Amino acid sequence: MNDVQQATSAPPLPSNGEPFDYDVAIVGAGPVGLALAGWLARRSATQNLNVALIDAREPEDSVADPRAIAVSHGSRMILEPLRWPSDATAIQRIHVSQRGHFGRTLIDHAEHGLPALGYVLRYGSIVHALAEAVRTTPVHWFKSTKAQSPQQLDDGVVLPIESAHVTRMLRTRILVNAEGGLFGEQQAGSGENRDYGQTALVGTVTLSAPQPHVAWERFTSQGPIALLPTGGVRGADYALVWCCAPEEAARRAQLSDEAFLRELGAEFGGRMGRFTQIKGRAAFPLGLNTVDTLVKGSVVAIGNAAQTLHPVAGQGLNLGLRDAHALADALSHHGATRTALIAFAQRRALDRRMTIGATDTLARLFTIDFPPLATLRGLALTALEFVPPVKTALARQMMFGQRR
Repeated sequence: MNDVQQATSAPPLPSNGEPFDYDVAIVGAGPVGLALAGWLARRSATQNLNVALIDAREPEDSVADPRAIAVSHGSRMILEPLRWPSDATAIQRIHVSQRGHFGRTLIDHAEHGLPALGYVLRYGSIVHALAEAVRTTPVHWFKSTKAQSPQQLDDGVVLPIESAHVTRMLRTRILVNAEGGLFGEQQAGSGENRDYGQTALVGTVTLSAPQPHVAWERFTSQGPIALLPTGGVRGADYALVWCCAPEEAARRAQLSDEAFLRELGAEFGGRMGRFTQIKGRAAFPLGLNTVDTLVKGSVVAIGNAAQTLHPVAGQGLNLGLRDAHALADALSHHGATRTALIAFAQRRALDRRMTIGATDTLARLFTIDFPPLATLRGLALTALEFVPPVKTALARQMMFGQRR
């Protein structure tokens, strides 16, 4: 969908004062849109909200998606009232280091009195679980339906939707854009934009001496290498996110599996033995894109429609889920009104600013190949082990965000 916050010309529209089809229309049935629909449906008794969910795909199209995603413990807590996938792998410890330099820090779930710091699961699994939760609610789900550019009126929004080559006008009080943006496309020019000059190589790797339930973030001069536990036999399978320069990514994409794994082993080190297998190799460019404001009139952006982040620290989906949860709260308390959207934007400002800033800083700071700075980074990582309150604050930010 084109940026739904932009008003464009369209066929004749219903006028102000005509009945609304829906109180809230959500465009995008990914995890963030599905979660919002589920939360609103379960809270609709307080405001009697009539909710529509619109997506160009069928839900089944995403179920087989093998991509691994990281969900924080805080996100699990807000998702569980809907439905939680059964195949999630717990992250109980996170090991952070930098290649070729001293300094490391460990974050352990026991330090925080939690069963896990986060979880790794397939994208298809979380979509399937949330889709099943939404199917049992009164939400009107428009499947295989494309949303086009909306028109804002004084009292709401008119959204053209197309299904089976037939276009109709849907009138809603509030329009939520929860459709995932892509780097350089939907948010371009509307807020902060940055090309990190990195490409992420992803896949699932198997290791000869795994450490189950341990996640790794290893910084190199070209970008971080993340390994996220996904289970498998002896816990030997890990989701790989290897960030490197675009030219290196292009070269590595042409390597045989054996050569690719050798280079990966040389970059990551031998902490878990040898990399013995890789499946599902893919690549995508990395950038930061944000909208300048979450709310424009009766239209609100959440999730990847509001911000696309670097994958370092795995904050993108978690920030989007916190967006959706806060929006559900605001709409439940204030109804489908612009007052609700204003309250939502105010509530989300601090968490959004801090999470985007922290992710952006990490993505850039650890790629500066300057020996004195590398030494300072090592000192900072080591110092975290001796200043527990600071380490706790950082971990809590990554798990729960800033609460207001």
